[in-house]
Amino acid sequence: MQFAYLNDVAIHYQTIGAPAGKPIIVFANALGTDFRIWRDVIVRLAGDFAIVTYDKRGHGLSDAGETPYSMDDHVSDLEALLDHLQLRDVIICGLSVGGVIAQGLYARRKDLVRALILCDTAPKIGDENGWNDRIRTVEESGIAALADGILEKWFTPAFRSTGNGEFAGYRNMLTRTPVAGYAGTCAALRDVDYTREAGLIGVPTLCVVGDKDGSTPPDLVLAMAKAIPGANYEVIPEAGHLPCVEQPETLVAVIRAFVATL
Repeated sequence: MQFAYLNDVAIHYQTIGAPAGKPIIVFANALGTDFRIWRDVIVRLAGDFAIVTYDKRGHGLSDAGETPYSMDDHVSDLEALLDHLQLRDVIICGLSVGGVIAQGLYARRKDLVRALILCDTAPKIGDENGWNDRIRTVEESGIAALADGILEKWFTPAFRSTGNGEFAGYRNMLTRTPVAGYAGTCAALRDVDYTREAGLIGVPTLCVVGDKDGSTPPDLVLAMAKAIPGANYEVIPEAGHLPCVEQPETLVAVIRAFVATL
């Protein structure tokens, strides 16, 4: 395991090397998950890409730090990690809040970013009342109180079938996320809006969404793609909010086709 102490928190990350000259892709994960959601994508890309994954603060094995968070906290952590690893000109692949972090990183540090892959995300996700209700519920009753509704948005009915061990595992990942980290990141999402910044993105950008995403539906992701100059838009069939879990082969094919155009 690899850790770095950045911005007063210990950040858990993983690097996978590749031959010199290969593109570098950095994965940022969703609310209520850790970097293991990318496993089935990474194993298909390893060797052709140098890879960095990490647990954002308050998730996985990273420290929670002081809460609530701002999106600047999450952006600063990714910025510091890339500086720590002495990486530049990377492709950022962010899902959900990870995609919001990717947008924030580009707005702050254009020198770090070669291209963006924005999965199941948007410049603005949800509204103030919805996030406040979610924060209140998890602080009073725990994440398990919301798990069924969240998982219905994350995964298709077929994936949520009885006896699917993978589905049970992802429920565990969600419900075992530290409440402070989950609620703190909800506050960061509540308070951020990168709508104006989306129109200023000047690197190649791919916007991807599962066709059955209940958290950031295709129409929302399409609106983001239309706002970003020259962005590509792809829909992943038979996938919810986490196509990296349900349809990794399709997502990898889309990523490879996009990177080939850079």
